[in-house]
Amino acid sequence: MSNFIDYVKIHCKSGKGGPGSTHLHREKFIQKGGPDGGDGGRGGHIILKGNDQLWTLLHLKYKKHIKAENGKSGSKSNSTGANGEDVIIEVPLGTVVKNADSGDFELEITKNNESKILMKGGRGGLGNSHFKSPTNQTPRYSQPGEHGTEGWKTLELKILADVGLVGLPNTGKSTLLSVITSAKPKIADYDFTTLTPNLGIVKYRDYKSFIMADIPGIIKGANEGKGLGHRFLRHIERNSTLLFLIPSESPDILSEYNILIEELKKYNPDLLDKERILAISKCDLLDNELKEEIKLALPKIPFVFISSITNLGLTELKDLIWKNLNR
Repeated sequence: MSNFIDYVKIHCKSGKGGPGSTHLHREKFIQKGGPDGGDGGRGGHIILKGNDQLWTLLHLKYKKHIKAENGKSGSKSNSTGANGEDVIIEVPLGTVVKNADSGDFELEITKNNESKILMKGGRGGLGNSHFKSPTNQTPRYSQPGEHGTEGWKTLELKILADVGLVGLPNTGKSTLLSVITSAKPKIADYDFTTLTPNLGIVKYRDYKSFIMADIPGIIKGANEGKGLGHRFLRHIERNSTLLFLIPSESPDILSEYNILIEELKKYNPDLLDKERILAISKCDLLDNELKEEIKLALPKIPFVFISSITNLGLTELKDLIWKNLNR
């Protein structure tokens, strides 16, 4: 089983606030003192925190129920009860939380050590000292604590990368990533070799770098969940530049490009606002005449001919990507 888990559903419950105290002050020589009941403590929060050392939601897959501690009761001498202990859930950067019932977006974590409250703990109840008045000098009542909140949440991981590799299955995306980065994706000559996203750092000139993601290939109907469907399309939402990879041996490069564009459009039209680059792969055996012929049928976006085997065009490709990322 793969250790890469990019979707989990968990039930969260924040802590209930502690009740306020209904205490009347009593000492050796004070038989009828006034109210001195303290407030109850706040219930514990459920908090999400970004951790750049995590790359999967695997640690949450078998922890379906997460519950924070209740606040403690107030006590005499206006002593406030202790707050319930918060539960901090560490998640990889790029984690999005949605309401499991409605599908509504709630929050996202994109920075290391970034913390956001997913569910607030209930407020502690007020002690009876708050209810003293000229007409009621010894109130014998206090507030109960507020209930916490609970519900099912879905956590989705969307890979954070500058460039996302887009292509049909078995077009050479994993090979390209392995050549221009230090990543070691699984490579073989059959569909869906890549079942989970792979990240690699591309070293550029003058010690600069950018992050490239090889993501499972699109097939026609991916927006409807076919193939790896939404699991793939979710990850390219974060990429600022989309690198379309189509092999030179494709019978119709423009048609293949249009299939990819159509799947992106159906899933999320906003994806078409991203910068696009086209790399024609497996070009080591093409002569200039064939290249000129292929150029006539290409879409009107920046393109480059490459070969991951001979390193043909890879420097030009990196230049083009860097130019797009820093436009």
